Amino acid sequence: MLRRARERLDLYPLAIHANYLVNLASVDPAIRERSIASFRGELERAADIGAEYLVLHPGSYKGQSLEEGIAAFVLGLRDAAAGAAGMMKTGVTVLLENTVGSGAQIGGRFEELRAIRDYAVQLTDVPVGYCLDTCHLLAAGYDVSSEAGLRETVREVGRVLGIENVKLIHANDSKTPFGSHVDRHANIGEGHIGKAGFRRILAHPKLRGKPFILETPVEHDGDDRLNLENLKKLGGRPERPPQALGLPHNLEDLKKLCPKSRTTTTKSS
Repeated sequence: MLRRARERLDLYPLAIHANYLVNLASVDPAIRERSIASFRGELERAADIGAEYLVLHPGSYKGQSLEEGIAAFVLGLRDAAAGAAGMMKTGVTVLLENTVGSGAQIGGRFEELRAIRDYAVQLTDVPVGYCLDTCHLLAAGYDVSSEAGLRETVREVGRVLGIENVKLIHANDSKTPFGSHVDRHANIGEGHIGKAGFRRILAHPKLRGKPFILETPVEHDGDDRLNLENLKKLGGRPERPPQALGLPHNLEDLKKLCPKSRTTTTKSS
């Protein structure tokens, strides 16, 4: 039924998010076992519903080195995929989401995401790409709020990750400033990225063709729809009222500018 609805409504791509409790990088045996089992289930469900993308946070390397955490993550991904029924026949791509880089979080730097993908390609058959979150980018120290900062960030994405490997963007403003390493999503245009920042992000030639998904707060009924409409407005062409084109305000005055219709009679021979 979901597949038919997607075809009818042209809903593509379908991206789902893994459980936030999954931590494939964990050194704790119990957490690691549960995380692998949980993510295996996520893979199977993604395959069952025909999702194109499954977004996953790289997790925390607490209690070990960053390098050990990255290795643990990749091995956990391999073990989860190996036990997922029919996983390799579905075309589900796992997307690594960047983080704010707080504490022992993996993924605050592009190089960390790149390392995971490079190892995953060698150890598993799971297709791996990236999901970039705008709030996380700003808080991690990538200045997507300014023109120069966005230009440099996109350049770094291309150099380290490969822009073609970025399959999805999570559109969120940030309640905390540049480099804060604090993850607090804000409504579009109401945070430290701002309307001008999102206008540039949505218009960037290397980003505007990517799918954007909102993860903004819903504090009141209709907040989600309002954020969607704001994003659409910022991503569209600036609206110009008729007066800006030198046209009259109302239809009756507009009609006066049109030449009167003439009736011509053709005589029959």
